Amino acid sequence: MEIFRDFNLKPFNTFHVPARTARLARFRNVEELRALLAHPELQGLPRLVLGGGSNVLFTQDWPGVVLLNEITGLELLLETDEAVIIRAGAGMVWHDFVSYTVDQGWGGLENLSLIPGRVGAAPMQNIGAYGVEIKEPFHHLEALRISDGEVVRFDTQACRFGYRESFFKREGKGQYIILSVAFQLNKQPKLHTHYGSIKAELDKRGITAPTIRDVSEAVIAIRRSKLPNPDVLGNAGSFFKNPVVAAEVAERIKAKFPDLSSYPAGEGQVKLAAGWLIERAGWKGFREGNIGVHKDQALVLVHYGGSSGSAIYDLSTRVLESVKEQFGVELEREVNVI
Repeated sequence: MEIFRDFNLKPFNTFHVPARTARLARFRNVEELRALLAHPELQGLPRLVLGGGSNVLFTQDWPGVVLLNEITGLELLLETDEAVIIRAGAGMVWHDFVSYTVDQGWGGLENLSLIPGRVGAAPMQNIGAYGVEIKEPFHHLEALRISDGEVVRFDTQACRFGYRESFFKREGKGQYIILSVAFQLNKQPKLHTHYGSIKAELDKRGITAPTIRDVSEAVIAIRRSKLPNPDVLGNAGSFFKNPVVAAEVAERIKAKFPDLSSYPAGEGQVKLAAGWLIERAGWKGFREGNIGVHKDQALVLVHYGGSSGSAIYDLSTRVLESVKEQFGVELEREVNVI
């Protein structure tokens, strides 16, 4: 077990902004994690657990210890004629895991192909894309309780999933470290192709009876056409959540902008497309120095290199204020700001 001091975090965040941490250590299993939590040198220091660093913006150095979750591995917990329950280590690359399930012909995760990050972040963020959220195929997870080192199992109800959030981002924040996540996947799945861009991509390919792999490949093509590769251009994917507003607010905006992009959200509420709001506010393709708003997707803030996390944060504030001024809608950052 090695502890690094005054460590550079630029390679460990997909914005590729400069930041340093007082201490950094890796863990590959629960025993190593327990040893690190008990290590005298790390006592009393603030803790930050990182996987792929794909949903974090460092606006300053981290004064404590960064723990890199590198728990990998797959285990088939249950298999029947209809379904499987498969468990993955929290440190496994998310898309690698999705690709494995697609290769096996197990449905449930194909709409979530090519999302950056690690498996452990999936339930924490309740990641979602193209009509599917992680809470649907989710079965359970195991997490270490920091206070006593015990491993606790959380089912769907215990995770208290919300829109891009969960128990681990609210009441349980900083109290648990996710070790593994299990999903129940189907051998004869019902595919989710109703999301407009997926259907259009399948139609373009001449596919009328899509398979799990067809849907996965369509999603990958769509994401690659719209979203920048963080290995090439620093970003954290969608920077803002899609706001949910009262139906009358949506109607007010639609009366002025008939092409408003919106979706029913139940109980007299409507979900608005944050990307549409930001684009209509004039930010799409904006660039100032080495930061900006992506030219193809207004939800994505980008870092061309040589700038800072605080500059990106300040830009996000200007976007928030602009949308509120023009539409009366308050956007919320999806990215975790440090």
